[in-house]
Amino acid sequence: MNDLLLKLRDKGNTVLVVEHDPDVMAIADHIVDMGPAAGNQGGEVVYTGNFAGLRSSGTVTGEHLDTRQPIKRQPRAPAGFIAVRGADTNNLRDVDVDIPQGVLVAVTGVAGSGKSSLIHGSLAQRKDVVAVDQAPIRGSRRSNPATYTGVLEPIRKAFAKANGVKPALFSANSEGACPNCNGAGVIYQDLGIVAGISTMCEECQGNRFQSSVLKYTLGGANITDILAMPVVEALRFFSGPHPAAKLPAAGSILTRLRDVGLGYLTLGQPLSTLSGGERQRLKLAIEIGSDAAVLILDEPTSGLHMADTAHLVAMLERIVEAGRSVIVIEHNLDVVACADWVIDLGPGAGHEGGRVIFSGPAQALLSAEESLTGLHLRQRESTG
Repeated sequence: MNDLLLKLRDKGNTVLVVEHDPDVMAIADHIVDMGPAAGNQGGEVVYTGNFAGLRSSGTVTGEHLDTRQPIKRQPRAPAGFIAVRGADTNNLRDVDVDIPQGVLVAVTGVAGSGKSSLIHGSLAQRKDVVAVDQAPIRGSRRSNPATYTGVLEPIRKAFAKANGVKPALFSANSEGACPNCNGAGVIYQDLGIVAGISTMCEECQGNRFQSSVLKYTLGGANITDILAMPVVEALRFFSGPHPAAKLPAAGSILTRLRDVGLGYLTLGQPLSTLSGGERQRLKLAIEIGSDAAVLILDEPTSGLHMADTAHLVAMLERIVEAGRSVIVIEHNLDVVACADWVIDLGPGAGHEGGRVIFSGPAQALLSAEESLTGLHLRQRESTG
C-alpha cells in the first residue's frame, strides 16, 4: 500500500491519507495531527510538520509512535478446546484446528488468507457464540447510541417518575416527538435524481422534542440536555449527588460504552454518522453484557488510534479474566503480541492460502519461518 501511495505522489498527484498506522505516517511528506482528544475535546490542529517532528511533538499520536505492546511471555493456559474439523468454506482446504477456550486468541494472516472463513464459517453459528463485526447498524434516522444500547429506557422512566408524566413523552420516536420533523430534528428533502438534503427543523430548532416536553427536568437537565451529553459526562451525571438522577441501570450501560473507548460520543448522535470501528465498539458494548461464552471480534482495531488500541487490548484482557473466551480476527501486531494463542492462516491469499500454518503461543510465532505474520513480528521485535 505504501508503495502505491508513493507512486501516486511521484506521478504528480496530491495524496491525502486519513490514517493511524505509523508505517504510513513515516512515508508522509507532511503530517496534520488532530486532537488533542476525541469528540468535544478534539477539533484542533495540534501539530503540522514531518514525521520526525511528530515524534517529539508531545501529542497523543507522537507519544504512541514508539509504544509497542510486549509479546506475552506467560500466556494463559487454555481451559479446553473447540474442535474444528474439515472446514472448507471459500478457500479453506479441509482445515482441522483446535481453538482454545478461556483465553485471548488472535486469528492472523494476510488479507484473503481465510481467517474470516474459518471463524465465521465454523464458529459464529453456535448458540454460545456472539460475533461482532463492522456491518451497518439497522435503525431509523432517529436512532442513536441512547436508543440502540437501551440506556434511554431507564432514563425515560426516571424522567416520568420525577415529573409525574408518561415515559413516552421522552422518546423522539413516540408522543414527545416534534410533530413537524417527527423527532428527527431535521427536515429531509428528496431531490429525486440528485442527493437529498436536510435542514434543521424550524419548529424544534433541532431539539427533536415538543417544547412542552423540555420543561420537564431530571437533576436540573431536560431530555435534550441529556442526549447532548458525551458518554463520560452522562456517566458522571447519573452517578452524581442528585438522588433522582442516580440510575444504576443507565450507569452500567454507560460504563461499558466508556470501556470500549466511546466515552466521547454523545448519547443523541445519529447512528448514521458513526464510523465502522465505532459501530463495532457500540455492538461490543452491548454484547459484553450478554451471557455468551465466546466473543468473536472481526478486526476491532480498524479505524482505531494507537491509544485506542491499547485501551481495547486492556478491555479484552478484562473480558478473558472474567471467564469468557475471546477470538479476535486481527492484523494489528499489538493485539497479536498480547494474545495467549495465535492461529495463523496462509501462507498467502486466495488459492495460496486456506490452511493453518501456525497454532500456538505468540512467542513461538517468532520462529515460524513460513508465516508472514511471524516475519513481521520478528521485525517489530528487532526494531523495538
